[in-house]
Amino acid sequence: MQSKWVKWLICVGVGVVISLVPPPGGVTREAWTLLSIFIATIVGSMVQPLTGSAMVLLGVTATVVFGALKPFDALKGYADPVVWIVLSAFFLSAAVVKTGLGRRVALIFIKLIGKSTFGLGYALVGTDLVLASVVPSNGARNGGIMIPLAVAVSESFDSRPDDGTANRLGSYLVNLLYQCEVVIGATFLTGHAGNFVMAKLAKETAGIEIGYVSWLTAAIVPSLISLAVIPAIVYRMDPPEIRSTPGAAEFAAAELRKMGKMSGSEKVVVGTLLSVIFLWATKDVVHSVDISFVALAGIAALLVTRVLEWKDLMSDPNAWSTFIWYGGLVNMASALGESGLTKLFAERSAGFTEGFTWMAALAVLLLIYFYSHYFFASITAHVLAMYVPFLAVTLAAGAPAGLAVLCLNYFSTLNASLTHYGTTPGPIYFGLGYAKQGVWWRIGLAASFVNIAVWSTAGVAWWRVIGWW
Repeated sequence: MQSKWVKWLICVGVGVVISLVPPPGGVTREAWTLLSIFIATIVGSMVQPLTGSAMVLLGVTATVVFGALKPFDALKGYADPVVWIVLSAFFLSAAVVKTGLGRRVALIFIKLIGKSTFGLGYALVGTDLVLASVVPSNGARNGGIMIPLAVAVSESFDSRPDDGTANRLGSYLVNLLYQCEVVIGATFLTGHAGNFVMAKLAKETAGIEIGYVSWLTAAIVPSLISLAVIPAIVYRMDPPEIRSTPGAAEFAAAELRKMGKMSGSEKVVVGTLLSVIFLWATKDVVHSVDISFVALAGIAALLVTRVLEWKDLMSDPNAWSTFIWYGGLVNMASALGESGLTKLFAERSAGFTEGFTWMAALAVLLLIYFYSHYFFASITAHVLAMYVPFLAVTLAAGAPAGLAVLCLNYFSTLNASLTHYGTTPGPIYFGLGYAKQGVWWRIGLAASFVNIAVWSTAGVAWWRVIGWW
């Protein structure tokens, strides 16, 4: 109970202290109050006297109670198309898990290349890579598909978290899958739901529009390099005692025989997902339908074909909690941008990099942005708190808009490698008990060095080639 009161004291105290500071010149009292509530909400989402979504709901309420926003303006975030894309992401993921399609894809990979520990790792990573191209929820992909399979395979080799056998196989797989998931999450616009928020903020702040194809095109080269290097680093820093896993391929083959041929429901899901991706990729070329309504059309198709039932949608607490979270925070962040606070921040912060070339300024700011993720338990919370101000400052320093947007987009996900709480799948993987925190953090730090080096050299060069700057 005492701990709970301390958490409340921290988040409320932060908001009160900020609100008591006189607003800078040119900033209205309403905008300053909104800032204090927003920061208090972010802090509350980190220390969590209540769950993150509950804290956001309290924050939305506070914006009206304390006069920062009108009721309509406080709630309009829930009508934002990006928020509905995020909600749809969970429902599309539910269909992949419910029909067994995701498990089937993983088992096929394991059967084909899972005869060695290294191959087994790549089979699971390859599964996540394929699923991430169509399933926009890293929590659902990992919690519903990757983690159950990793645990099943580990236990089939007598590797368990609580009897001293974790290092036989399980610890390696857990660290490998998480570190590669971070890279995969940055590879696709559908890598995780927060990517859609970044795309929205980039368009609003810098006028840069990035869609499914352009996001993937820019990411694919540095992503493949990272995915080639990261497994070797994990293998060296957390080597599995078992090096050969022929039983994994046999396990996968046996499980596939049990599953039988692809069901009609699985075929419907495949067709729906491919159609959704095609329509996302061809917006403004073949059609002009907003991508949020493309996603909703996919959900409608799954409901009409009875692949999903309405109760499946209503019984997903994670989906609706995330809806509350995104709708409230995205709206508060947008309102802060409209208030002029972001522009003021950029102007005041420009002196920090005065005298720097734009390249040096961009590098320093990106490193600060990247490693500040140690203080965040959510990619989205980090993005909503810092993305727009840092983008504004980099642009003020003279950095090309396209380059600044891509760097912040990808670094916003890659920085989740640092800790076991950096993004949604982290606590799930860590909670299995296979991985030790010290090993996890050392691997995460090493992975961060690799990812920064790869994406700031090969990535930047590739973006130059394809005309982003």
